[in-house]
Amino acid sequence: MSTGPIPAYLLPENATTVAGRLLIGGVDLLDLAAEYGTPLFVYDEDHLRARCREAVTSFGDGVAYATKAFLSQAMARLAWEEGMHLDVATGGELHVALAAGVPAERLVMHGNNKSERELEMALDSGVGRIVLDSFEEIERIEALVATGRKPPRVLVRLNPGIDVHTHEYLQTGVPDSKFGFGVSTGDAHRAVEMVERSSAMRLVGVHAHIGSQVFVADSYRKAVGALAPFVDSHRLAEMSIGGGLGVAYVTGESAPTITAWADAVKQACAEHGITARVTAEPGRSIVARAAVTLYRVGTIKDIDSIRTYVAVDGGMSDNPRPVLYGSGYEAFLPRAVDAIRDKTVRVVGKHCESGDVIINDARVPSDIAPGDILCTPVTGAYGHSMGSNYNMVLRPAVVFVGNGRARLVVRREQYSDLIRRDVVD
Repeated sequence: MSTGPIPAYLLPENATTVAGRLLIGGVDLLDLAAEYGTPLFVYDEDHLRARCREAVTSFGDGVAYATKAFLSQAMARLAWEEGMHLDVATGGELHVALAAGVPAERLVMHGNNKSERELEMALDSGVGRIVLDSFEEIERIEALVATGRKPPRVLVRLNPGIDVHTHEYLQTGVPDSKFGFGVSTGDAHRAVEMVERSSAMRLVGVHAHIGSQVFVADSYRKAVGALAPFVDSHRLAEMSIGGGLGVAYVTGESAPTITAWADAVKQACAEHGITARVTAEPGRSIVARAAVTLYRVGTIKDIDSIRTYVAVDGGMSDNPRPVLYGSGYEAFLPRAVDAIRDKTVRVVGKHCESGDVIINDARVPSDIAPGDILCTPVTGAYGHSMGSNYNMVLRPAVVFVGNGRARLVVRREQYSDLIRRDVVD
C-alpha cells in the first residue's frame, strides 16, 4: 500500500479538504463523529444519485438496484426516485422496499430458496418480476396461483457455466453453484418449457449472474456469448445480465464504470444478434465508493519487533468482508487527509476473535493516537447490510450528507434493542 495521502478516486465524489480536514457533501467528518458517535457510516447522497442516474442512462428502464449491497428505507426511496427498479432477495428486503413506498411493480424478487410465505408476499403485493431459481419454485407458484392469485411475470435464472476471476465465494455462474438452471445440463431448457406450458405464470425473459467484484468487462462478453444461443432459440423478450461489477478498494486498483460495463454488454449482444431488451442489477457499483466508515481509536499496542495494533470501536460486526473474503481496505485520519501515511499498523476491532481484523497492513500517519477518528473508505456496500450484533455490539448509525447538511437515516442501536425480542418467563 502507498505511503502517500489517500487517493481521491477512493473517496466519495463530493469529498473536499478544508484546512487539512475531510468534508463530504460539505460536512466535516470530525463534526459528524462528534454528533452521531462511532462507528458511523457516512454516505454522499449526491454520489448515490449520480450512480443511479448513470445506471438508468446506461441500461434504460428496467435496470434494478441490488438492495443486498445496502438497504434502508432512505436508500430504497432514493433509488426509486432516480428511476431504478429494486432487486430484493428475501421477504425482509421486500418488506423494507414496500415500507419505503416503492411501488410493487418496480420490484424484482430473487432468491434461490424462496419460501411459500415469501412467494405469497410477492404475489399478494404484485411485484413486477419473480426470478425463478428451481423446479420446486415453479410448482409452488402454480399451487399459489391455483388459489386465485394473479399469475406473475417471471424470469428464469440461467447458470451460464462461466468462471470469472474473483473470490470463489463470489462466483455464482460456475457449473457447481446453488444458483439458477444450468444451460449445459439442459435444466434451463426444461425450466423454460415448463414455464411456457404453465398458465400460472408469464415468461418474459431470462436472468444470469456470473459473480461479484468482477473487474473485467470481457467476462460479461463471455457470458453474453454463452447465453446468446439460448436466448435466441427461445425468442425471449428480456435478458438481465445481473450485477457484480467490481469497484476499487485499495490504491492501484481500477474498475470499469457502469457506462463502460453497459457498453461492453450491449456491444456483445449486438455481435451475437441478441434482440432482447437487455438490463442489469448493479449494487456494489452504486453504493460502495459513496460511503466511508468512521471509527474512534481506542488502544494502540506496540509489540516490539512484531507489529503495532490499532484497535477501533467497530470491527467484524460492521465490516465482515475482510474476515469472509480477505478483502483489502485503506485507512487514513480525516483530521489530516493529506498527511503522509508513513506507519504500518494492523487495524483490528473490539470483538473477542483473533481474526477480527479490518486491515492487515494499514498505512497511517505516524502520529496516530488514541481518541483519533480513523476512516476506511469504500465501505458503502456489504458493511451495514452484512453487519451483526456479535458480542452484542450495537449496530452503527447511518447518515446521508449533501449540500452542507447531514440527515440521520438509520439510528444507532441502543442496549434496549438487544433484548427487545427476548421472551422472558
